[in-house]
Amino acid sequence: MTNKEVKKRILSGVQPSGKLHLGNYFGAVKQHIELHHHTECFFFIADYHSLTTIQDAKTLSENTTDVALDYLSLGLDPTKAVFFRQSDVPEVNELAWIFATVTNMSFLEKAVSFKEKIEKGISASVGLFYYPILMAADILIYRSTLVPVGKDQVQHVEITQDIAGKFNRTYAEIFPIPEYKLDKESKVPGIDGQKMSKSYGNTLEIFAEGKTLEKKVMSIITDSTPVPDSKDPLRCNVFALYSLFASTEEKKALEEKYLAGGMGYGEAKKLLLAKINAHFEPARIKRKDLIANKGFVEDILKEGAKKARAEARVTIDLVREAVGMKKLS
Repeated sequence: MTNKEVKKRILSGVQPSGKLHLGNYFGAVKQHIELHHHTECFFFIADYHSLTTIQDAKTLSENTTDVALDYLSLGLDPTKAVFFRQSDVPEVNELAWIFATVTNMSFLEKAVSFKEKIEKGISASVGLFYYPILMAADILIYRSTLVPVGKDQVQHVEITQDIAGKFNRTYAEIFPIPEYKLDKESKVPGIDGQKMSKSYGNTLEIFAEGKTLEKKVMSIITDSTPVPDSKDPLRCNVFALYSLFASTEEKKALEEKYLAGGMGYGEAKKLLLAKINAHFEPARIKRKDLIANKGFVEDILKEGAKKARAEARVTIDLVREAVGMKKLS
């Protein structure tokens, strides 16, 4: 198959770095699930990548299972998308090595993400430096054409574009030049008003419930405006979160209550809690059913890996032939 014959194919990976929260959901997961209903999608759990920050076997294993449970519970249909663990497709590492031989060191040294992670205290391992090459292999081994990413990953897709072009010019026209699709910019404040992030410890987890979730919601920081006074909804974290779930009419009704005065922030927080529970309750029920049948989840990941490896083997054979090696099959 040549570059020109490749059909539209979306690829996205998620690192098993911890519990999914509302920022993850509205920023990426919701869009990914919507995409797979009308476009061919490959979604993988990036456990190789997570080794740059997680070096505890139990944590990595549990987090990987959690990501699988979360995506399946939130609506990912494994009959409509290829869903798998990155490490179940070892061919990706062979392709990454071959890409490394056509990638200049100076090119990787310019990676902003690498510099930022070092500044945050993450160890400057070879793996962290090599990350963009492995990401390029993740994308190109399935000859993906579109990659949904956040702003922080755009440069990595641009590096992938350059690697694909360099390989195609050096050896043979095998890889499409993938484009990036920016994940929806959803303003999801954490309970402290900063951007919701696990690193800030300010998240509202999707699958938290009961008293645990209620305590978190009721702890959302607000100003000290007295109950009788008018309040500005546009400056309120609670209103911003409520707006993510509410219809236009519901949002307008709450806005009017804020402006009229007489409503305390506690009442608004209870309305938000009700919205979160109503929205995610079906997914929570499904997740509990899946936990009771983890063998089913494992079978889904294995079946996804078979489909992914079949595509990867085709690509690796083309690459091996192009560079002068024997095909695997």
